Amino acid sequence: MMYNASDISKYFIRCANLEAEGVITNMKLQKLLYYAQGFHLALFDTPLFAETIEASQYGPVVPEIYRQYKSYSCNALPEATDFSPEIINLDTRELIDEVYEVFGKYTGTALANLTHEEAPWKEKPINSVISHQSMKDYLQGQLIKD
Repeated sequence: MMYNASDISKYFIRCANLEAEGVITNMKLQKLLYYAQGFHLALFDTPLFAETIEASQYGPVVPEIYRQYKSYSCNALPEATDFSPEIINLDTRELIDEVYEVFGKYTGTALANLTHEEAPWKEKPINSVISHQSMKDYLQGQLIKD
C-alpha cells in the first residue's frame, strides 16, 4: 500500500513527541522521510509514498512536506491533532519505527551531513529528483553490509 508523505510525516512527528526529549525539526523530518522511502524500496521494492524526493542543498527533501512545515524554521514540529497512526498498516509502522530508532537520535544537521556522503544525493544536481532506483540500490547495499 502506498501512503502520502504527509501521513508518514505525521507518524514521525508522533514518534518524536512520544520521547521525553524528542524534538523533530523540518530538516530532520526530511531526512527521515528519505530513509523511510529508501528502505521501503530496498526491502519491498515499492515506494512508501508517491511524492518525489529532491536533492536540495541540505540533503534530500520532499518539497511538498518541506513547504508544509517551512514556517517552523528550525523549531520543533507540532504533533497533528487529526492523525491516527492506525491508518498506516502494522508492517509499515514497524519499518518507520525502525528508521526512527536508527536515525531519530541524530539532529537534522547530522542527518544532512550523513546524506551528503551517500550516492543518491551526491550524484544528483541540486533541485533534481532522486530516483527510486538510486535510493533502492544504495540502501540495499547498506542492508547487506549490516
